[in-house]
Amino acid sequence: MASEDVKTGDSAVSTIVNLAEEAKLAREGVKAPSYALLSISKSLIAGGVAGGVSRTAVAPLERLKILLQVQNPHSIKYNGTIQGLKYIWRTEGFRGMFKGNGTNCARIIPNSAVKFFSYEEASKRILYIYRQQTGNDDAQLTPLLRLGAGACAGIIAMSATYPMDMVRGRLTVQTEKSPRQYKGIFHALTTVLKEEGPRALYKGWLPSVIGVIPYVGLNFAVYESLKDWLLKSNPFGLVQDNELGVTTRLACGAAAGTVGQTVAYPLDVIRRRMQMVGWKDAASVVIGDGKSKAPLEYAGMVDAFRKTVRHEGFGALYKGLVPNSMKVVPSIAIAFVTYELVKEVLGVEVRVSD
Repeated sequence: MASEDVKTGDSAVSTIVNLAEEAKLAREGVKAPSYALLSISKSLIAGGVAGGVSRTAVAPLERLKILLQVQNPHSIKYNGTIQGLKYIWRTEGFRGMFKGNGTNCARIIPNSAVKFFSYEEASKRILYIYRQQTGNDDAQLTPLLRLGAGACAGIIAMSATYPMDMVRGRLTVQTEKSPRQYKGIFHALTTVLKEEGPRALYKGWLPSVIGVIPYVGLNFAVYESLKDWLLKSNPFGLVQDNELGVTTRLACGAAAGTVGQTVAYPLDVIRRRMQMVGWKDAASVVIGDGKSKAPLEYAGMVDAFRKTVRHEGFGALYKGLVPNSMKVVPSIAIAFVTYELVKEVLGVEVRVSD
């Protein structure tokens, strides 16, 4: 499975690189996108701030979601959203509510920065090629093309920061009673490399890549399409001075997040479970305080799906969906709105399809 993951990743990256090169070589007669260092830096800063702010705002729900995803059904400690949050508060205190958030921010800031910047650049190139093929210089991105741009951006960003996401998952599920205590990002990375090898840092990468297409792709496609529709139709007088208000953009982001997370959620559950494989103390952490030392083993993504459904039922693929739904809507909405507000403050043009 690891070798398949690497090959798939190389193919995806090659496709994206070839697309960029094709756009670069075909620019005759068309104004090329600006690559001013200042503009690039502003986009990266806006994306990073958006990711950090949105994840910190929903950190307790994010941690509970992961705990529910990997929890063994025969030793339940977290039983629902309210009970789970109360249990964390009672047993680990305030710090427990935000355990793993520092690692998550360290990962999500570069991830979001690369994702938003890659989306804008991919959109520009795809739009250029689309206009060349149709012969219409006024053509705009269709929802399908936006989906492709969003998927490309998600794959690039996720692959670049995946090792940090892998160790973040392990840091998040360990408690004070866990037999293995990772001390932080660096300690976790070096320990995994030493004990499990470099391929272990990409466990669960394949379902992550597959999940990127509906999740990130639909997020961007739905958000941008809703904005365009509202700007053109102006229902209920929501558009003022050719701009949408913060509340309206927040609603667009919420709708985009709801659609993306619902479609891709089972792949996220499988990814988290695969990340625990090979961790010698994972059974103790997942099942509960060292009560079982049974190894957690999956031969690959399909095997993980099969075993999860066979032993726990189809509903196991949606464990943690409630806290995830509660956090993903405000998280995505805050991320999009923060991104655009920061870009406006920095003086960067927001709409990439104009």
